[in-house]
Amino acid sequence: MKKDIHPVFYSDATVICSCGNTWKTGSTQKEIHTEVCSKCHPFFTGEQARLIDIEGQVDRFYKKLQARQEFIADEQRKQDEKTSPDRPVEELELGKRATESLAEAGMTTVGQILERLEAGEAAMLELPGIGRKTLIDVKKKLRSMGYELPPAAEEITV
Repeated sequence: MKKDIHPVFYSDATVICSCGNTWKTGSTQKEIHTEVCSKCHPFFTGEQARLIDIEGQVDRFYKKLQARQEFIADEQRKQDEKTSPDRPVEELELGKRATESLAEAGMTTVGQILERLEAGEAAMLELPGIGRKTLIDVKKKLRSMGYELPPAAEEITV
């Protein structure tokens, strides 16, 4: 071993943690300062959950989860409103003549049209002012808005 090239080794070096814990060890420095030791580190003390809660990660996660659930509930509510049987016939935008003919027949909501379609196409065609073209338009609009037509309305009668 060469002389005068190696640092001085202190076998009784003191390590001081920011929590106040001290211990002796061997080192080339007489005194060592650390921020975390095995007495205060969350992994060794079992207080990892406290560390996460201090940082607010759990709260942020629950806020995001709640926002997602509210978003899904809002979308479901919008979808339910879109396919509501209480929706007025005017929202179908069928045209003035067709809307007035349905109103004269006493059909003011989509639910009433769907009930009439359960009897088949002939039941709708019996109404005054409702022809094949209007019936086709009504069925197209209902399908495009997400309504499910009754099976009797799907059968085409000539």
